[in-house]
Amino acid sequence: MIVLLSVRPGTLESTMTEDLSPAERYAAARRRAAEQATALASFREMYDFGLDPFQIEACQALEAGKGVLVAAPTGSGKTIVGEFAVHLALLQGKKCFYTTPIKALSNQKYADLCRRYGTDKVGLLTGDNSVNSDAPVVVMTTEVLRNMLYAGSQTLLGLGHVVMDEVHYLSDRFRGAVWEEVIIHLPPSVTLVSLSATVSNAEEFGDWLDTVRGDTQVIVSEHRPVPLFQHVLAGRRIYDLFEEGEGRKKAVNPDLTRMARLEAARPSWGDRRRGRNNMREADRERERRQRSRVWTPSRPEVIERLDAEGLLPAITFIFSRAACEAAVQQCLFAGLRLNDEEAREQVRSLVEERTASIPAEDLHVLGYYEWLEGLERGIAAHHAGMLPTFKEVVEELFVRGLVKAVFATETLALGINMPARSVVLEKLVKWNGEQHADITPGEYTQLTGRAGRRGIDVEGHAVVLWQRAMNPDHLAGLAGTRTYPLRSSFKPSYNMAVNLVEQFGRHRSRELLETSFAQFQADKSVVGISRQVQRNEEGLDGYKASMTCHLGDFEEYARLRRELKDRETELARQGAADRRAEAAVALEKLKPGDVIHVPTGKYAGLALVLDPGLPAGRSNGHRGFDHHDGPRPLVLTAERQVKRLASIDFPVPVEALERMRIPKSFNARSPQSRRDLASALRTKAGHITPERHRKKRSQAADDREIARLRKELRAHPCHGCQDREDHARWAERYHRLLRDTSQLERRIEGRTNTIARTFDRIVALLTEMDYLRGDEVTEHGKRLARLYGELDLLASECLREGVWEGLAPAELAACVSALVYEARAADDAMAPKLPSGRAKAALGEMVRIWGRLDALEEDFRISQTEGVGQREPDLGFAWAAYMWASGKGLDEVLREAEMPAGDFVRWCKQVIDVLGQIAAAAPSADGSTVPKNARKAVDGLLRGVVAYSSVG
Repeated sequence: MIVLLSVRPGTLESTMTEDLSPAERYAAARRRAAEQATALASFREMYDFGLDPFQIEACQALEAGKGVLVAAPTGSGKTIVGEFAVHLALLQGKKCFYTTPIKALSNQKYADLCRRYGTDKVGLLTGDNSVNSDAPVVVMTTEVLRNMLYAGSQTLLGLGHVVMDEVHYLSDRFRGAVWEEVIIHLPPSVTLVSLSATVSNAEEFGDWLDTVRGDTQVIVSEHRPVPLFQHVLAGRRIYDLFEEGEGRKKAVNPDLTRMARLEAARPSWGDRRRGRNNMREADRERERRQRSRVWTPSRPEVIERLDAEGLLPAITFIFSRAACEAAVQQCLFAGLRLNDEEAREQVRSLVEERTASIPAEDLHVLGYYEWLEGLERGIAAHHAGMLPTFKEVVEELFVRGLVKAVFATETLALGINMPARSVVLEKLVKWNGEQHADITPGEYTQLTGRAGRRGIDVEGHAVVLWQRAMNPDHLAGLAGTRTYPLRSSFKPSYNMAVNLVEQFGRHRSRELLETSFAQFQADKSVVGISRQVQRNEEGLDGYKASMTCHLGDFEEYARLRRELKDRETELARQGAADRRAEAAVALEKLKPGDVIHVPTGKYAGLALVLDPGLPAGRSNGHRGFDHHDGPRPLVLTAERQVKRLASIDFPVPVEALERMRIPKSFNARSPQSRRDLASALRTKAGHITPERHRKKRSQAADDREIARLRKELRAHPCHGCQDREDHARWAERYHRLLRDTSQLERRIEGRTNTIARTFDRIVALLTEMDYLRGDEVTEHGKRLARLYGELDLLASECLREGVWEGLAPAELAACVSALVYEARAADDAMAPKLPSGRAKAALGEMVRIWGRLDALEEDFRISQTEGVGQREPDLGFAWAAYMWASGKGLDEVLREAEMPAGDFVRWCKQVIDVLGQIAAAAPSADGSTVPKNARKAVDGLLRGVVAYSSVG
């Protein structure tokens, strides 16, 4: 059932009570009395504001025992529905798990629920922290719940509701599969509450939830509680993006369109500079006036302008951590002060309270004093490279109104409750890990959704900074697209495979995977292709009728013509390849000093070989080339040009016409040297006329296959048909459409059962490695089932082969870091620094094992490009993990690691998480040192900034 609500708050009650007859009023009173007895009535009393229609609809569905999918804009209050699930579970004496995609969001929700229900009823479970995990309400990251389901944890007993906040995160290509695993594997008795941003295919997602979870009501609200206005800031002026007008379709502000047109017509800065001396004074004055009106304002100018317009607090999204920090410094250097003395005192007091546990020597290393100066002025950065404690302080100060300008990366947009009056986007382009790409409508919606604080602001404002070559229509398209599609990123993994087989057996596991949203979408997409195949088949019948010949089987005749054409094409291609090979052989025989005649191309004519350009390395100081390029001789032409020629310049073999001595003093860059040598070349060989290359007899003339096909064609009855060429045209169309139809059928075959086929290949590899034997999971497989992560199979193999036996705790931490760390950008400058001795040998062995696994995955057609398989371990964090676990100071470690404190803490916590898994999975009965040393490594890492960085 889909319910689409766009009713404004407060209109429902008034509509129900106006103009009622006595009988209707009596019925309404009965209804109100019935409502008072519901769980929703007691829940509503806990809030000092009325609930919106979509919230009431969702809560009523939950109380009726249905699952719900709530899709609504950011900031609309979706979490009220999740909190009602908590309320309902407590009333029913059941448990409720509240899952979030990131630890920061878990910490925030944990604090909110503790304030409402008390710390005795609320627990927290993240990868590296456990607080009151047996409480009836537990907040956790989604991965923790997935791991519980596979482990059959006792904590699941009595579970009544699961809230999946930010469920649209299942589109994430790295972690999205976890959401689908949870949805598929939750017991049928559990009611699922899915909270999503507004997505365009909520109905499709709801259909899938209905299939795998039972009765699920989909509630979509497109109403923003605080209206959002779109602007462009150019120079000193803030322009509205859209014209004022009636109707849903809004026109782009013509002032912006005019500015973009003028900007496009204006020459670039370099062109203006070159032509400035030729400009009249009036033109220069006009240009100065135009430039003074339209430019991209600096970051301090933006904040000052927003402050003057009453649009603070604001979040400025900059897609770079370094740029966020630089923005704060620029504002400080510009002398910006957004706080008065009283606010400064409040900031200092709160900051000192929150950072009291951090040693003074670490504060200096972490840039505490520069950070504090910005906070006191009401300015801060917010990004993943910051210490979690610092980020939490920024969030708290911003919510309190003590920080008014935050420069943040897009990670802030993910669910953290940090709304602002305005959101600023510096650019509409971001680095996506591979290239600079335009932000999508979904990303734009997510970022600008932070603008407008419910209950505080009457309206929110999204401001985009003017940039050269900006297209206002493109921006309007981003701003006007309120929704984006939810796409599954689900892929089976090794850990998932052994856990599924252990619980359900291979056959049932395969069936379960076919119920994934990924397969649901793939099967649905096949419907359109199937219809196209049906239309093509109807077209084929028509073409077949049109090519019918009364003299014989024209389909057979067309096949002979096609075979003849294919054979002639093949021989022509082969002949061309032979000629190229012959020409390449001739080029390889050339030597410096050979005089040749270049047969064709831009540099055709007499030339002297300076360097034969052979692919075997370097020759005469010139760089060699790859073999597939063939020889590329460097020549001096008779016209004094020195050029590197390619095989395309030699369609026929070339021979040396004469020999010349190249002076040792010859310098190809010297015009005089080129002129003298070219003159000598013309004198020496200008009179020589090269022999014309005789064309060889065509291979087709002597080919028996071609002779046979031509004979059969002439003998065929249809050859004498007067309408032969007309029939042939229909036959060609028939063949082309048949080929297209076959490709479509292969696409259908490739899309159906794709997840199950990947699972089959994974199971085959695990069987080959003795992790599985049919439906039985071996001891090795049971160990793999307890290892979660991208390199689960590599970790299991390292335990199996004893790679980490005998390593000290710090050495083990270094090795395990290679399983989790991934550099933010490829750095080919130098190899990472590694601990010496046993740790270095163990890391080398890990890379060797990965190489073996990589080859095995290739044999079983398991591809990393499809999101399955083991990436190469990254050794970039090994030295930092080793030093920290060895007890080195923060200053020394961060200096050696060359990474921000926030990144360092995050990677340490991920290493701690995997070390905990290894301690539990490693065999302890046979005297292995790994479990004990893994626990010691955790103790070595969990200290200082890593220990006190955050709750979770």
